[in-house]
Amino acid sequence: MNLLTRRLFLEKISALAAVNFIASAASSALANDTPGPHIAFPSAPSGRIAIASYPFRAYIESPGNRDRNPSLHGMDLLQFPAEVVKKFGVHNIEPYSRHFPSLDSAYLAQFREALAKANTKVVNIAVSLQESFYDAEPATRANAIASAKKWVDVAVGIGSPSIRAHIHTAANSRPNLQRTVDALREVVKYSAGKNVIVTLENDDLVSEDAFFLVNVIESVNHPYLRALPDFANSMLTGDADFNCRALKTMFQHAYNICHVKDGEADDHGKQFNIDLLKSFQILKSSGYRGYCSMEFDAPGDPYAATTKLVEQTIRYL
Repeated sequence: MNLLTRRLFLEKISALAAVNFIASAASSALANDTPGPHIAFPSAPSGRIAIASYPFRAYIESPGNRDRNPSLHGMDLLQFPAEVVKKFGVHNIEPYSRHFPSLDSAYLAQFREALAKANTKVVNIAVSLQESFYDAEPATRANAIASAKKWVDVAVGIGSPSIRAHIHTAANSRPNLQRTVDALREVVKYSAGKNVIVTLENDDLVSEDAFFLVNVIESVNHPYLRALPDFANSMLTGDADFNCRALKTMFQHAYNICHVKDGEADDHGKQFNIDLLKSFQILKSSGYRGYCSMEFDAPGDPYAATTKLVEQTIRYL
């Protein structure tokens, strides 16, 4: 390469780098300038408690609930708000998507009435999507995006400020950052227009590894995409240090919802316990001011275990 050709080549590379830098900066500025959500969180610890419906899955009657135990007394999700007030004295709930027997407008109107009657509110919907944001097939990713948008509309319908969008595993692909980012950008663009936050939970060690999720959140760089730190899910590695590091990085991107539990059981029933006090120290050191949703997830009575978690959470907060 002669001197003139080399000089022209370097000038073109420099110009291209400058264009890319400006475009990247503009994109980042646009995301950072987007007005973010604003929730007036309660300051009293008791007001920050929420009860998830997931621990009570054996009791909840719904066609999509594969964990219903017919030997236990049953209840429709419509009864859950009053049950939470009666048993725990808590007025915030987090329903699970599979516990909705219907998403039609009539049922959602009934659910709003049940909330109002019990003087409760939804602080998040834990949504399980059946298709992956990073699937190698574009049509499958499109279905996942459409499903997430549908749940954003449900959140609007029942007054929930956010949804947890589960990132499902894909049989044809390992977790793929770019495809996940592209899909969630589309979801969050839609949800921001509805004033609904999308949260990502460290719920699966493969598709929802805490550090992968933080990479996704930082890449999307939008105030309506946040982390949902779960106290114990990352403990399924068996590594307490990893769980603490996962929790710390997740809380740096959390805003409105986290899941409180003192341990987690794997698919074989093996229990992995955590240091609950240390987990709350991580929460407080991050400056987190949002809701703490009780999500006991182990064999045993969820009522007694949830009561204990509520008492511990109030004490540690």
